[in-house]
This record gives sequence, structure tokens and C-alpha cells, in this order.
Amino acid sequence: MLLELRRLRIPPGQRVLLQDVSWQEFEEILAELGEDRAARIAYDRGTLEIMTPLPEHESAKELVSDLLKALLEELDIEFLTLGSTTFKNQWMAKGIEPDNCFYIHNEERIRGKRTLDLAIDPPPDLAIEIDVTSRTHLEIYQALGVPELWRFENGTLQINILQDGQYISAQCSLIFPNISLTDVIPNFVKQCQISGRNQTLKLFRTWVRERL
Repeated sequence: MLLELRRLRIPPGQRVLLQDVSWQEFEEILAELGEDRAARIAYDRGTLEIMTPLPEHESAKELVSDLLKALLEELDIEFLTLGSTTFKNQWMAKGIEPDNCFYIHNEERIRGKRTLDLAIDPPPDLAIEIDVTSRTHLEIYQALGVPELWRFENGTLQINILQDGQYISAQCSLIFPNISLTDVIPNFVKQCQISGRNQTLKLFRTWVRERL
């Protein structure tokens, strides 16, 4: 299988599904693919998905992430972003690589750690998924216990909050309960297409300061 993976070329926006992949094979595939790659993976009880994102996917990911970072900075909330780190749990036989993820409430607990083990470490407080050509694996995030999941699709932001092991759609974030981010984030993403990234982030920071 590893030999075939070396030959595998997945066009942007496409995905490959592999069935009956054992946990050991999953670990070997991760090692073979390495960390310096564009492809994203999702593993759920023997089914492995490998997907390569489109440029528009990456652009939206960066914009939404930059707006979230600016908001956290303006509110003076400490955070750590770990990008598309592989989060996995062998006992659950699940693994996922978010488009981006943030440790906020639990930032201090994992600060300075070089490796994470979800058997003992908390999952990220918030994960971001950009749905352009792929679908978000809600069931994996639910099983791993990620408290909050943002899904950005077709210019719309959906905030999912974990309650009793299931995600429910919400207008406001657990971390920013007084800000209607489902309206604010998409508006500033659109503004970026008109004004550019730097100007939009300046406008966004000003908007946040006026509401502090």
C-alpha cells in the first residue's frame, strides 16, 4: 500500500477513499505522507479519506483564521493555533486534520508541548472547516470531543456547539457569546475581496474595539 501511495497524485479538489485500513496501516500512511503536504486526511473505523484542497479553499481558510486571530488579540485572549495537526484516538479508531484549530480555554494546558495525545490531552477548543469540494466529518469531531466547530461554505458561517455528544447549530460562539459571528465573519470575508486583506483586518480590528 505504501508503494502505491508514493505514486498517488490527487488533483486539487479531489479525494481518494481507502477501505479496510487498519490502525497500524493508518499510522504507517501518516508517516509515509509526512507533515509537509497539501493533502488532508480523515479516518473513521477503517475508512481513510485523503483530499487535496482547492486554492479557494485555502484562501477562505486563511481569511477566516486571520479574522479569528485578530478578534482574540483585540480581546486579549491567549490562544495557540495548530493548523492542520493530526488529531487521533486509537481507542475510538478515528482521526482528523482540521483546516485550522485553536486552543483557547485549554491553551495553558498544552503550552510548550511538542506532541499531543488525545488520550490524556484535551482536543482543540475550536476547529475550522472550509467546505468547498469536501464535506466536514461531524461524527469524527463529535467523537473526539471538540467543543466548537466552525464550517464556512459558500460565504456562510455555521457555528456548531457540542452538547451531550452532538453538535447543534448556534448563532453565537461559546468563546464570544456576545458577538453574532455568523453575520460578522462572512461580511468581512466579502469585504476582503473588495478592499484586500490588510485593509479589511484593520477595519475589523476597529470594529471590535468600538464594541469592547
